[in-house]
Amino acid sequence: MATIPLMAGFRGDFALILAFVENTDTMDVVAQKVAHHVIGKRLPSKKASMKVKHNERVLESHVTVAQANIQPQDYIEVFYDE
Repeated sequence: MATIPLMAGFRGDFALILAFVENTDTMDVVAQKVAHHVIGKRLPSKKASMKVKHNERVLESHVTVAQANIQPQDYIEVFYDE
């Protein structure tokens, strides 16, 4: 397991955060780690699943950071799948 620092934004939020994820984390886990810093603080919670976008592609929820070839300091966007 390796820790990967990522630049992350949550769609609709004004701030970027530095998110630390593991290379074995799935996109569901990555989305939760980013949402932890935003939802309920600057954006409201919604009854919808969250997705992760990296390099203009939306990643499947079961894909890991390593499988998606996400590198340290890459930018990801998390958003509600509405």
